[in-house]
Amino acid sequence: MHDAHAIAPTPEFLAAAGAVGVEFEPGDVERLGRYLGLLLETNRSFNLTAITEPAQAWMRLIFDALTLLPLLADLPKRGRVLDVGSGGGLPGVPLAILMPNLEFTLLEATGKKAEFLGTVAARLGLTNLAVVNERAERAAHDRGSKGERTEPGVAGTVGLRGSFDAVTARALGPLATAAELTVPFAKVGGLILLVKGQRAEEELAEAQEALHLLHASHAATVETPTGRIVVLEKFHHTPKAYPRRDGEPKRTPLGVRRP
Repeated sequence: MHDAHAIAPTPEFLAAAGAVGVEFEPGDVERLGRYLGLLLETNRSFNLTAITEPAQAWMRLIFDALTLLPLLADLPKRGRVLDVGSGGGLPGVPLAILMPNLEFTLLEATGKKAEFLGTVAARLGLTNLAVVNERAERAAHDRGSKGERTEPGVAGTVGLRGSFDAVTARALGPLATAAELTVPFAKVGGLILLVKGQRAEEELAEAQEALHLLHASHAATVETPTGRIVVLEKFHHTPKAYPRRDGEPKRTPLGVRRP
């Protein structure tokens, strides 16, 4: 894959970013444009996004991702953020570009998409970005190794479960499904930021039992110019049973009574 042309930002994007107080460091906007170029170029070969028009992409993909910035601003230096079902890298890649002091992991089940994300990290020199090619249902049960089975003096590996300061996701299905696929990854006291649309309140009401079972609570719903961000907080360890097996969280959303 050759390096696609960077796409220049639109005045609308720059004005919208300015209006919500986004401050760009030198090189940030150029990197965002290079990422968007790679995304739209690769999108011709296989589906990464339904949005193909650059001006729309700056607002509905890049700006939409940047609305999460204020919610991640208080994380500790080198804090860990996981983007579940990252797809073409949203919101994870734009956030990693603007927040070099945080460590981002993009979790993506589809091999081709994960490969694209690895290419993006390499091309843009994003040393704070790692890619994991695995389904959320399986990755969320990864507790790492304690080190006792490795050679003497070799530390164990940190698992993915319960190890992130914040977890982000967009387009992961209804809130009860999205919660089951994200909450297990967060530390106790960690935040889960779900990018949702107009049905956020309705989905939240429907997800009450799921949140109770997952030991998470609704902390806030933040209105943004492009949608709503549902903020959950994890107050206790996730019971071992969750998430359930591959595909189950989507097929039968947790605690939702279907008529």
